[in-house]
Amino acid sequence: MDDLWSRHIIDSAQIYALAPHPIEHWVDLGSGGGFPGLVIAIMAADQGSPQKTTLVESDARKCAFLRTVIRETGVSATVMNERIEALPDLEADILSARALGSLELLLSFADRHLATTGTAIFPKGANWEKELPDAQSKWNFDYQLVKSETESGPVIMKITGVARA
Repeated sequence: MDDLWSRHIIDSAQIYALAPHPIEHWVDLGSGGGFPGLVIAIMAADQGSPQKTTLVESDARKCAFLRTVIRETGVSATVMNERIEALPDLEADILSARALGSLELLLSFADRHLATTGTAIFPKGANWEKELPDAQSKWNFDYQLVKSETESGPVIMKITGVARA
């Protein structure tokens, strides 16, 4: 239980704290078991935020789980059972994705689904330093690195100004 709390819930909560507020639309890509998307939606509701939260997941079973948690908690969130590549532009103020893919792939999603003035918040594992040069060779973007509160190697990348190089 301690691992669930620190590895998933606190890890997700720290992402919410890094987002510039107020937020109109938060999109979490590859929401899976609800981290960080469901935690974000619950925190927003707890703080009285009127933000729209969209959870994107291609696996129908995981979507059913997400919808059940949303219904049982009464939190406001929308689940989209789609592949990210098939979605219309989402114009997110905040875009998050945890353990979904390389930084280069995440930037391609941000280019399409992030509002012009939006911020992408991507937790990245210990290999983030290897991913950064590849991403920078194909994308222009500004970023800020924030140390994870739960582990020593990973970072959270706050990214703005995404455009093809």
